Amino acid sequence: MESLIWIGTAVTLAGVVALIACVVTVARAKARRLDDAALKAALQRIIPLNLGALLLSAVGLMLVVLGILLG
Repeated sequence: MESLIWIGTAVTLAGVVALIACVVTVARAKARRLDDAALKAALQRIIPLNLGALLLSAVGLMLVVLGILLG
């Protein structure tokens, strides 16, 4: 079950990297000082990526816990 822990760790890290990418993208969008409509459109495009990254990191953490419990 040690491999399950390492796979879960890799999946979690991928999710965290995607979350950091979302934060950087939002910071860049705000730094461009867009008008309200353009900023709202930019943020709406990032929401699915943000939720997917959050799901990915949660699944990775579940795999780590499952590997610990089974190991």
